[in-house]
Amino acid sequence: MDFTSLHRILGHEPGPITDQMIDEAVTQGVVETDDLDWKREVPPARGLASTDFPKDVAAMANSGGGVIVYGVAEAQKAAIDRNDIGEVDERHESSLHSAAITAVSPPVFGLKLHRLGQEGTRALVVVVPASVDGPHLIYRGEYFGAPIRNDADTVWMKERQIEATYFARFEERRFGSEALDGLYDDVLAGRDIDERAWLIAVARPRLSDPVRQRMQRDQARQLLGQAPPWALTFAGRGCIHPLENVDLLNPRPGLRRWVAPNTATSESQRWREAWMSVHDDGSVTLATAIGGHRGSEGTLPGNRISSSSVEGAVADLMGLLRVMADQHGGGDYQVRIGIEWAGAERLVMETVDTFGGRFDGGSIPLARVTPVRSTVRTDVDSFEFVHQVRDLALDLVNQGGIENLTQITKPQTHEI
Repeated sequence: MDFTSLHRILGHEPGPITDQMIDEAVTQGVVETDDLDWKREVPPARGLASTDFPKDVAAMANSGGGVIVYGVAEAQKAAIDRNDIGEVDERHESSLHSAAITAVSPPVFGLKLHRLGQEGTRALVVVVPASVDGPHLIYRGEYFGAPIRNDADTVWMKERQIEATYFARFEERRFGSEALDGLYDDVLAGRDIDERAWLIAVARPRLSDPVRQRMQRDQARQLLGQAPPWALTFAGRGCIHPLENVDLLNPRPGLRRWVAPNTATSESQRWREAWMSVHDDGSVTLATAIGGHRGSEGTLPGNRISSSSVEGAVADLMGLLRVMADQHGGGDYQVRIGIEWAGAERLVMETVDTFGGRFDGGSIPLARVTPVRSTVRTDVDSFEFVHQVRDLALDLVNQGGIENLTQITKPQTHEI
């Protein structure tokens, strides 16, 4: 759900950006601000990196995000008329996305482009997200600068402004890391890690949604219910999925979150215990017992874990993250996934041999598993997203001496 400077200035509730909003802004003579910029023409796709487009995007990102509207004539910074920008095809849009990534350092990801109007009043709205990676720099040969919006104008940051922006970036990273670790510790608390290994996974958006409100039960139920198809896309039925062992239809309220409680409550099902949650701020969490699983040869010791179970848990966490991001505007997520064990024996990770039997011939006994940390981009297509899922799973199983994944397959084409 969008809530941009156009919505705010026009007094609209959060919702889609429409052509009627552009007409309304022209009728009212809306004046440019630090987060709204009128442009008469769209820069050409050829040579886009040499135009003002990268500077305008970087300035918006450095100023907390904003909207650039192509197809509006202005006088004294005020919108006065519509101007048809012509046809903007997918190749042109791809060039705009590319310029925001390749001509700005660090890149500005997550641009949203909206083509509006019909022939005679065609317009393009570019929504630049707020960024925690400032200052975003523009290079011209051997020189660089950091543009920023100053009311309706784009100016260059002074040295002290650049210094302050770098400081804010480092402070945000420190705060984000501390918040992620706090969430991880919260999910880990109370697990019987001295009896069996647990996989703990948490994901938290780097930027909070300014219009996000308390989540209602129906919203939580919808999010949780949409996660399994994604998880099964990443890893099929050949592994244990924690999503199949939590109550997706009846989440319970928690502290600014909804918890999908464990359904594997009988003694015979206890080894499949799992808990998941979705939070008001966009975070998602997973805790699942991963040691002491049952197989054809009986119940394994608590320190023995199957690499396929690791893959299933990672797939489920990422499936829920994907749904949450799609529902709440995307953006980058900080992720931490670990395997926790406090027993006396070392952890041993098993895989399967060519006949499907248990195999630990290449395993490395572990005193501990180093938690995997990553920043996951959600504004990518399915092909790119599944590679992020694979990387997280590989970082975990590789520590146990397991080279290959058995459940999360590598996509063969650019779409899965």
